[in-house]
Amino acid sequence: MSSFIVTLPDGSQQTVSAGTRPFDVAKQISPRLAGDAIVAKVNGQLWDLTRPIESDATVEILTAKGPEALQVYRHSTAHLLAAAVLELFPETKLGIGPPIESGFYYDFQREARFTPEDLERIEAKMAEIQKRNLPYERKLTRKEDGLAKYSGDWMKKELIEERAGEVFSEYTLGPNFIDFCRGPHVPSTEKLKAFKLLSIAGAYWKGSEKNPQLQRIYGTAFFSKKDLEDYLNRLEEAKKRDHRRLGKELELFTVNESVGAGLPLWLPKGATVRRVLEEYILERERASGYQHVYTPDLAKIELYQRSGHWEHYHDDMFPPMDLETEQMVLRPMNCPHHILIYEAKKRSYRDLPVRIAELGTMYRYERSGVLSGLSRVRCMTLNDAHIFCTPDQIKEEFTGVMKLVEQAYRDLGITQYRYRLSLRDKANKEKYVDNDEMWALGERVLREAMDSLGLPYVEAPGEAAFYGPKLDIQLADVMGHEETYSTIQIDFHLPNQFGLSYVAADGKEHRPVIIHRAIVSTMERMVSYLIELYAGAFPVWLSPVQATVLPITDKQNEYARNIHARLLAAGIRAEIDDRSEKVNFKIREAQLQKVPFMLVVGTREEENGQVSVRNRKHGDRGVTSVDEFLASIQRLIADKTPSE
Repeated sequence: MSSFIVTLPDGSQQTVSAGTRPFDVAKQISPRLAGDAIVAKVNGQLWDLTRPIESDATVEILTAKGPEALQVYRHSTAHLLAAAVLELFPETKLGIGPPIESGFYYDFQREARFTPEDLERIEAKMAEIQKRNLPYERKLTRKEDGLAKYSGDWMKKELIEERAGEVFSEYTLGPNFIDFCRGPHVPSTEKLKAFKLLSIAGAYWKGSEKNPQLQRIYGTAFFSKKDLEDYLNRLEEAKKRDHRRLGKELELFTVNESVGAGLPLWLPKGATVRRVLEEYILERERASGYQHVYTPDLAKIELYQRSGHWEHYHDDMFPPMDLETEQMVLRPMNCPHHILIYEAKKRSYRDLPVRIAELGTMYRYERSGVLSGLSRVRCMTLNDAHIFCTPDQIKEEFTGVMKLVEQAYRDLGITQYRYRLSLRDKANKEKYVDNDEMWALGERVLREAMDSLGLPYVEAPGEAAFYGPKLDIQLADVMGHEETYSTIQIDFHLPNQFGLSYVAADGKEHRPVIIHRAIVSTMERMVSYLIELYAGAFPVWLSPVQATVLPITDKQNEYARNIHARLLAAGIRAEIDDRSEKVNFKIREAQLQKVPFMLVVGTREEENGQVSVRNRKHGDRGVTSVDEFLASIQRLIADKTPSE
């Protein structure tokens, strides 16, 4: 019988006979390791614990500790879901069921719609199957046999035609379930300790609106019930903070089908939050030497062909509009317009750096399936700027941008973020400009700048802009999902595309460098983040209504109106609730609207020229004069105090 040499992660080696499985190796190392094992890595490839080792190999046993094992665990739970659906609803056709960052999903084709009650039945069936301790067994099938077997199942047939080699793998789960799948999987359902089905949604086959719509069931799974409970608790907290729900309850924005998907309407209160944010960042930029401009929301298609956006980005742009003899497009980026402003006059090295900024509105054809409230839209206004500088000025300008980002985050109360150095994928010549020298220089400059600031960062190949590397600031929501909010990009490419120049000290023309930067992202995305960060209870300086005056009876209405007028005159965003309702009802309404301060006025307050101050967080704060209240709230606003 032939034998193989197995090398373990500690460097030790074992000679094993043909047919030995990673599970057998684990048992030889430690019975406890075998009991904890989820999956193996053989020569760096994820491998079933029960799949025989085929040659000399490096073998690593993965337990319930790392992300790779968790992905396999969740993939196996997705198969458990599919098996349960088929037992309950045998007429169902299977789509795909991959693990995802937050759990797993499976797509199904079924004439009847799944209901919440069905979800409960399916989850109960999953628990029943799990207790049977059924093995996940890998089976090899010839492609022509597979196509014949799945001839009546259009999704599986299509997947096999597109993805299968001459021989492909399937996985069984007990005697009645088999699915085309690369694997790997856990050894048996006994390993699946904690799972929960979460929701039902529609999903197009392969994500294309041109394909049939399927039903998608989402779920999650963890190695322990405690981890699952912790996740479900965070999920409940996320639901409470969901900016789409709060946006409706707090009257911040609305979405109307008559306008179109991804095109939210800002209501007065939401518009106030946005306007305060805009005024804040414009003021910070002016203090940092930026010059603000206005540019059109559209341009000739030739401008984006010249910049390269049309070649690299046209799938995410709206279709061109034919206007007499020219084609116009809604802009997906502001940089070409700012470049034209730079080249509108001859520049000297003494003029540089030139910092051009704009709250620029842009349009991107986001697919309908990803649109969500304010966080993913088709029309957005970016806090955008482009710095035109000499190569020697890059590090200093980059440092200035980073200080602006840090200041803005402090003032907005944002504390949880990390830096990602987004690099190109060197193998992808179509997505990125093919200029190795340019990329090497840009990446080196960014690394040196970050290192000089002493800031930690992770590198992310394949996340760069098509024309250059960038530093992305990643913010995480309550569930830990990350999105890019602020970004700084070093660009040597577009200055070449547009033939930009400045006259240097030597009297010759040289190319400037462009630094693209956005400090607080788009107004839409940042406001959605702030809604969820504060659960709608914005700090006083950002609150759409900073104080509301509540007369106890109609007799105090005139006094209440005078106080309201004084607040407005002092620049406080104030309202008055002079309805003929009990004051406790008015307080409750103001609390639900998350107004920071409620000024209750009754007979005693009117006689003494005072107000009784109530805080949304701390309750009754006592009686004070109007002047004292104005002084205190103005300090909170001026200091950008995150909480009152």
